[in-house]
Amino acid sequence: MWRACLRAVFGRNLLVVVLELVVTGLEPDFAYPLENVTIPQGRDATFTCVVKNLGGYRVSPSSSVSGDHSGSAKARPQSSHHHQPSLYMTFIFIYQLAVPIEVAWIKADTKAILAIHEHVITNNARLSVTHSDYNTWTLNIRAARREDRGIYMCQVNTDPMKSQSAFLEVVIPPDIISEETSNDMMVPEGGSAKLVCKARGYPKPDIVWKREDGTEIISRASLTGGKTKIPTAGGETLTLSKVTRGEMGAYLCIASNGVPPSVSKRMMLHVHFHPMVQVPNQLVGAPIGTNVTLVCHVEASPKAINYWTRESDEMIISNSKYAMSEIKTSVYSVQMRLVIMNLQKHDLGGYKCISKNSIGDAEGNIRLYDMELPKHSKKTGDRRSEDDAGDLIVDRDHRLNHVHQGPLRETGSTLEPAFDEDDNSTSTTSKQNASLVIIAIILVALHHLLAST
Repeated sequence: MWRACLRAVFGRNLLVVVLELVVTGLEPDFAYPLENVTIPQGRDATFTCVVKNLGGYRVSPSSSVSGDHSGSAKARPQSSHHHQPSLYMTFIFIYQLAVPIEVAWIKADTKAILAIHEHVITNNARLSVTHSDYNTWTLNIRAARREDRGIYMCQVNTDPMKSQSAFLEVVIPPDIISEETSNDMMVPEGGSAKLVCKARGYPKPDIVWKREDGTEIISRASLTGGKTKIPTAGGETLTLSKVTRGEMGAYLCIASNGVPPSVSKRMMLHVHFHPMVQVPNQLVGAPIGTNVTLVCHVEASPKAINYWTRESDEMIISNSKYAMSEIKTSVYSVQMRLVIMNLQKHDLGGYKCISKNSIGDAEGNIRLYDMELPKHSKKTGDRRSEDDAGDLIVDRDHRLNHVHQGPLRETGSTLEPAFDEDDNSTSTTSKQNASLVIIAIILVALHHLLAST
């Protein structure tokens, strides 16, 4: 309208130049770059935008230069009192009031405006904006989710607009997918086992297998059948072929992706086979009146029922005469022990250790016999009292019983009786006398031989 008024006043041959000046100091700019943020899912994320040089800034929303160069040359009457110039130039300065600086937050990948100044635009209750220290704007994302991941932009309404952006990465710790992961497994000896472990998370978790007891995993080649022992194995699937009882035990599936904590699942591999009984000493000798221990080694899976009988199949029950125990030596093996107290004549004979499970049974046989100790005469003139002699006998029996409670060989006991010093001296004297007699006989024989020649 004001341009039309000027044309009406000054005529059509008018060049109007409108200069809109912006009175300003330094232009606003970002004090610090916007930093990328990486957080686990469920944590709070913040982006802080700091703008400097805000004082005295004026924003001009528009500027224009216009003119009318009409070329019509119609003659007009000239007044004798007034001279109208053919060209007028008018400079009009328009000073505009300062417009407040405002910061907008935008999610760049979706081009969605999240907030302007302190007002949240998007319909997301987890987002908020704070304005502090006059030049600082902070975008807060509470309990970040995977869908919050992306590029966030801080934009200042200068002309032209200025912006900076940063990336929000939302990571997720690993989690075992139970419905897609194997549980405890049972396979027959010589068969194959396939253990599967699936996990979710971001980044995608890596799966590592290891044995709980620290022993190595046996990997067998499908074609050659050769086996390799490895401390750990990778991948979602662990395949074990031609499984032996030695591979029975707990296996751990461990999932990790660099986001703590790592998680694991324990899987028990049961290898089934019929019982096997091994008897280290099939023939055991012990003196009457001592305690003797019979031992059998049993391997079985599933767990077997183990018991002792006499050779007549009479089952032995724990009481003051018999003490039975089992010592677990591995996942599938135990040591059966039968202690017979105060061995008597009627205790001699055959014994059986029997093991039974759902697949089969096995037994081992042990024969127990009386082993008499050699008797030694006392040296005449022994001044020991009867009490001392009794103590010696008790001590000897104690050592004898102690030896027989240890492992015995199949050929019988290697126990040797202990002798006192007097017995040793008597034996030495007898040996010396025998040597003298032999020497005398040899000398007499030589004498007769020389005389005959």
